[in-house]
Amino acid sequence: MNSNASAIPTSLEQTSPLPAWKEVLSFPVMMVFLLVGGMFMPLRSFNVDPDVWWHIKVGATILATHHLPTTDPYSFTVHGSPWIAYEWLGEMLLAVVQHAWGLPGLMALAAVLTAAIMFALYTLVTVRCGNSKAAFVACAVLVPMIYPSCSLRPQMLGYLFLVLTLIVLERFRRGHTGALWFLPPLFLVWINTHGSFVLGLFALGVYWASGLVEIHWGDLVAKRWTSAQRLHLELTALLILVALTITPYGTELCLYPLNMAFAQPINVSNIQEWQVMPFGEFFGKLFLLLILAFVLAQVALRQTWRLEELVLFLAGVAAACMHVRFVLVFVPFSAPMFATILARWIPPYDPAKDKYALNVVLMALFVGGIVWFFPSRAKLDKIVEQKWPVRAVAYLKQHPVPRPMYNTYGYGGYLVYELDGQNKTFIDGRGDLFERMGVLSDYLTIARLGVAAPSLLNAYGIQSCIIEHDEPLRTFLGNSPDWQIVYSDNVSAIFVRKQTRSAAEN
Repeated sequence: MNSNASAIPTSLEQTSPLPAWKEVLSFPVMMVFLLVGGMFMPLRSFNVDPDVWWHIKVGATILATHHLPTTDPYSFTVHGSPWIAYEWLGEMLLAVVQHAWGLPGLMALAAVLTAAIMFALYTLVTVRCGNSKAAFVACAVLVPMIYPSCSLRPQMLGYLFLVLTLIVLERFRRGHTGALWFLPPLFLVWINTHGSFVLGLFALGVYWASGLVEIHWGDLVAKRWTSAQRLHLELTALLILVALTITPYGTELCLYPLNMAFAQPINVSNIQEWQVMPFGEFFGKLFLLLILAFVLAQVALRQTWRLEELVLFLAGVAAACMHVRFVLVFVPFSAPMFATILARWIPPYDPAKDKYALNVVLMALFVGGIVWFFPSRAKLDKIVEQKWPVRAVAYLKQHPVPRPMYNTYGYGGYLVYELDGQNKTFIDGRGDLFERMGVLSDYLTIARLGVAAPSLLNAYGIQSCIIEHDEPLRTFLGNSPDWQIVYSDNVSAIFVRKQTRSAAEN
């Protein structure tokens, strides 16, 4: 098996460690800067997820009230219904950064988290394959697949924690027993940050189970844990389970991933990131090409794999095929294996040939480029204005409209963030809550102009609507004798019922 490395980036491919300054200025570290720089260029478009706005508002509310919510405070459709902030710790981080530095702070946080993920992923792959240059190539090929999902929200923290967990498990497999003690405190933070902690539990379970047997089946091997190793793993798992109960909501946060998997069929079937892999698009074709390339390489090279890494690889493939969101899982589960194959042809890093002065110049250029191209506050404001109903909200603040007000799903989070409770939403990105209370299905009927759409607007007593400029509902409202447009721009439009407007004017 082509895997005898045990440390991270530069010390992997040498018999004696480099001095600290050479470690920091080495070619492998410079390649990390290159990966980060490559991710920053598309990141600077500030393509934030619609949910980031309500996440910020939840965090700000917690900080202001010193109380975590147990009922919905933001909507009129399910106001007061049981609801908890599943990602409260990540939401508080977003709120602190936004309060202190505004949009530039959020942009900087996205850049820092992306850089941390790149470094962690590169470290994981290098630890596994023992060749930092092969690790770089594998990451460079696979990382673009995760960019669409790397939008600023607590999910980014969860993804970072997953990669860190894989690093710890890989190092433990290679004899670094002390690495496991990092996991219980990591899971303590993780459970309070994002529901992806279940992926970390899955990886831990796969490593543990794969060491219960001794296997040598052709290209597949498994090495049995020693009694001490298994005891260490099981003790760590027990401490992790204890850590998962240490939340402001008790064990409720542990159950949320199950709720997402089994109790939200409408949410899962209608949100884009939960759709199946789009094999007809470039993204899906690239994914399929990578899988076929791996199969072909295995047939030709007969690479030997450990049981746990093969199980994780197959799990990553299956998860990404079922839900495109899980390409985030496929990348760290598969990148070490692709790099291990590439290491057959790519020569390892040789410290004797390193050009440290050149590395410094290149790293300085990458940092300088990030600083130079970092979008200004005015640029970020313009980006937000082009995507979100900024001007429409400004109109609402100066010209209050009759309520209740219907809103487009993607606008809900921004309305929660901007209107500060002045105008409670019809719906926002907390799909679990709105599906449980039946509002999500009604929203989809209205948004898709189902037969029952007009009667649902009446049933909810809707007196005004804020919707996207070009969505189908605008055509219906614009041609209805009961509705009148009071505001419109190239992003959004606001409608009110004519009789309500007339009554207000009189």
